[in-house]
Amino acid sequence: MKGGITIAGTKFSRQRQCIIEYLKETKQHPTAEMVYLHVQKKYPNISLGTVYRNLKLLADQGKIKRLCYGDSKERFDGNISQHNHFICKQCDNVIDLDMESFEHINTLAQVCFSGKIEGHITYFYGVCKGCLNKINTETSNDTKKTEIEK
Repeated sequence: MKGGITIAGTKFSRQRQCIIEYLKETKQHPTAEMVYLHVQKKYPNISLGTVYRNLKLLADQGKIKRLCYGDSKERFDGNISQHNHFICKQCDNVIDLDMESFEHINTLAQVCFSGKIEGHITYFYGVCKGCLNKINTETSNDTKKTEIEK
């Protein structure tokens, strides 16, 4: 529907569609800059500003998720279903956690709050398997070097 109006009231955009498709197919939870680099391969004249505006629009429309945590850059997720994320403190990777839902936490929180709880965001932090392996390898190598030096 080129040039037409979509249900959400915004004009169809091939660049925006490319952004959505990329986010739906990747598990990486990319930053805006990563999305820009991907979309730029297909649309070389697209600007970083256009990518930022489209990411904001898509997140505001609920077509993608915006992940904000700590001091890190925003990440984006094409999987809009309710799910949790793990953030590695070493490499800053964001990984989907396949786990049982704990939506009942909203009910528990409501007991302690006089307003209306509408949802929650939970991020799990730690060190991913790849970084743990790297740390263990480096520690093992350091131990071996120390033993050789003795």
